[in-house]
Amino acid sequence: MKKILIINGHPDKESYNYALADAYINGAKKAGAEVRQINIADLKFNPNLAYGYRKRTNHEPDLVDSLEKIKEADHLVWVFPMWWYGYPALMKGFIDRVFLPGLTFDYVKGSPFPKGLLKNKTARIIITSDTPYWYNKLFMGNPTINQFKKGTLKFCGIKPVKVTYIATIKNSKDRFRAKWLQKVTDLGKNLK
Repeated sequence: MKKILIINGHPDKESYNYALADAYINGAKKAGAEVRQINIADLKFNPNLAYGYRKRTNHEPDLVDSLEKIKEADHLVWVFPMWWYGYPALMKGFIDRVFLPGLTFDYVKGSPFPKGLLKNKTARIIITSDTPYWYNKLFMGNPTINQFKKGTLKFCGIKPVKVTYIATIKNSKDRFRAKWLQKVTDLGKNLK
C-alpha cells in the first residue's frame, strides 16, 4: 500500500488550496493508498531558524511528528500558493526548521553536493497562482518551482518531483476551479 503525505502550506483554511488538498486525498483514498496530512497552519512551532545550521534548536512536538510523517511517506504532495514568486512565510519556516543537515540531507566532505536522506520518495507540487504560467516561466524563470523542486526536494534526494501549476486563481470562475479539483482528484486516484 502506497503511503501518501499531503502537506498544505496555505495559512488560510478557507482557501482553494484546502479544497485541492481534499480532492487529492479523496482520489488517493479511492486508489487504496494510506493517506496522512499535515496542515502547516495547524502546527505549533517557531518558524525562525534562529542559529542557522551553527546550532540546532530542538524540534517542537509538531515538528517531530511532521518529520516522522515525511520519513514514513512514499509520496509527498505539497499544496501551496505562490506569493511574490515564493511560498508563504509559514511554509518557509517549516522547511527551514524541518529540512536540516543530518535529518533530510548530509554534507559530503570534499564535495559541494549533499547526500539526500529522503531517497526512494517521489513528490508532487501543486501550486496556485495569480500569475499566468507563461509569464512565470518566460519572464520570471520559475523561481518558486526551481527553489522548491531543485533546491529543497531534489537536494534531499526526492525524485522525481512533478509540478501542477494552477493559474490564474484571482477572479477565476467556478467552472475553472471545479475542473482543477477534478484533475487533482484524478492525480490522487493515479497516485501521482
